[in-house]
Amino acid sequence: MRRPALATALVCASLLLLGAAPETGGPTPPPPLPARMTDTGGGTQLITAVAPDTGATTGTLTWWDLRGGRWLRAGSAPARFGANGLVEGAVRRQGTSTTPTGLYDLPFAFGTEAPPRGTAYAYRPVRANSWWCQDNASRSYNRWTEPRSADCRAAESEHLITYRTQYAHALVIGFNYRKPVRDRGAGIFLHVNGRGATAGCVSVPADAMRRVLAWARPAQRPHLAIGTAGGRTAITRY
Repeated sequence: MRRPALATALVCASLLLLGAAPETGGPTPPPPLPARMTDTGGGTQLITAVAPDTGATTGTLTWWDLRGGRWLRAGSAPARFGANGLVEGAVRRQGTSTTPTGLYDLPFAFGTEAPPRGTAYAYRPVRANSWWCQDNASRSYNRWTEPRSADCRAAESEHLITYRTQYAHALVIGFNYRKPVRDRGAGIFLHVNGRGATAGCVSVPADAMRRVLAWARPAQRPHLAIGTAGGRTAITRY
C-alpha cells in the first residue's frame, strides 16, 4: 500500500500533466476598489471615501497609488460625513448638511497651520480676513475671498479662521467649483475632524489629514471619490 503522502504527490503530478492546478481551498480576492470603479479621474492617485449607506455619518477614507497597472493602498483612516448623511451630488441642495457623492478633483489646499512637511499642493494660509463665500447672490459664490467681497454677506459665508481645528489642514473638494450652480452647495472640503459629523464635508483625524497632504502629488492628478458601499450612490458608479 502506498503511503498517503506519496499518493497525494502522484495526484498533484497528474493534475499538472493534465493542465489543471490543485485547488487552494480559498476564494479569489476581489480586485481593489479603484479597479471596480467606472472612473478614477485619469490620474495615478485616488482617494476614496466610502459610507455604508446614505444615512451614515461615518465611513472610511482610503488613498491609493496606481503602480504598474495595479492600484495599491497607500493609507486608510476613519472618516466622517454630513450630519444628514450623503446624497447624489448632482441633486444636492445647499444647507442640507449632506455630503455630495461623486468623483471630484482637488483644486488646492489650505490651513490655519503651516503645511505638513512634504506637501506638494498649492497651500493657502488662512488669515484673519480669509472667507469662503456661500452667498448665492454673490459673484464670488463658492470661492475663497480675501478680504470678503462687498457683495458677499458675512452671514452667508464662512470665516475660515473661526474653524482653527477643522481647517488646520484641508483640501478643497471640486464639488460645484468649476462652474458653480447656485444653491447646489459651497465650501465642501476634506478637512480635520471637529466634534462630530460635518455640515457636508468629509473629515478625518488630524494625523490622517497630514499624511494625505504629504502623499498627494498634483502632477499625478489625484481625485476624491465619495460614495456608498452599494445602491444608487455606490462608489463603483463614479
